[in-house]
Amino acid sequence: MPAVLGFEGSANKIGVGVVRDGKVLANPRRTYVTAPGTGFLPGDTARHHRAVILDLLQEALTEAGLTSQDIDCIAYTKGPGMGAPLASVAVVARTVAQLWNKPLVGVNHCIGHIEMGRLITGAISPTVLYVSGGNTQVISYSEHRYRIFGETIDIAVGNCLDRFARVLKISNDPSPGYNIEQMAKRGKKLVELPYTVKGMDVSFSGILSFIEDVAQKMLATGECTPEDLCFSLQETVFAMLVEITERAMAHCGSKEALIVGGVGCNVRLQEMMAAMCQERGAQLFATDERFCIDNGAMIAQAGWEMFQAGHRTPLRESGITQSVALRPSFSERLLLLTPGGESFTSMYRWAWRWCSISSFFPSSVSLRQGLSM
Repeated sequence: MPAVLGFEGSANKIGVGVVRDGKVLANPRRTYVTAPGTGFLPGDTARHHRAVILDLLQEALTEAGLTSQDIDCIAYTKGPGMGAPLASVAVVARTVAQLWNKPLVGVNHCIGHIEMGRLITGAISPTVLYVSGGNTQVISYSEHRYRIFGETIDIAVGNCLDRFARVLKISNDPSPGYNIEQMAKRGKKLVELPYTVKGMDVSFSGILSFIEDVAQKMLATGECTPEDLCFSLQETVFAMLVEITERAMAHCGSKEALIVGGVGCNVRLQEMMAAMCQERGAQLFATDERFCIDNGAMIAQAGWEMFQAGHRTPLRESGITQSVALRPSFSERLLLLTPGGESFTSMYRWAWRWCSISSFFPSSVSLRQGLSM
């Protein structure tokens, strides 16, 4: 029964989790909180993570009732995320692995969210809506790879909400998204905002620019309240997400939908997704903030699956990457050329989309080896 220790620190959350055979033994976490109206800078965030990570490590081991001898593998977030926080956590993970003489596994942050969601909810083969401060994607699993069916073409939905919170000087404690959600519950007027869905993709930069521009004017004239704006923004962006998720489910013939990522613990988003699933005769799966928000246990769980499949990350390859924007190989682009002879450039976006999300899993190793999908 292997036990895996996981380190997560891709943004303003730092967590250390312990998982053994599908059971979460420990999952302590800390958040770097900044003043209202401000965001978090990579350097400051990394300093916060370095200051607390060893305390979290000890807390996780104590909570799990284990010692270093009981740990079989060290997993860490390889990416995507913010460079400085990722690097600070990767250094600690590499050091611990060498000091304890344990194998190291680099984990894709996105897949960590998905695998934790599947573990906690029991979803088998869902269409995944992955929504967070840095990512917005609709994903499904096919032929031993996670495939991206739709995504944001500019900023993530969580980033849109966070930046709007700065306009209204909404508190970052415990998170701007949570405080927007609470304010939205008191909103009574729906303000018309730009709704941008392009095929399977969404765009949030336009709606953010619009609401940033009109917010103070509308508030000054009494045309609406801050609560109305929070309500309107939530309803609009969540409707966009539900639309592209439903399209992906129709395309895949899926009867399961899974919400993961920090924005996924928003109750209103879960309600809207549940209504869509009910109309389709499908089932919605979602977790609470313990597992939706970035945490160490999700990295430990994905690392556990990779460890069981025989994957190891050599020390020389244990770096980080800030992006999941994969680039297709020459052969992959050739395969995607149409009979009409469309150019590589016109097919480029579709080519990398149909590549695996994760560049960290060799084609010979399936993360879900042995699992029927």
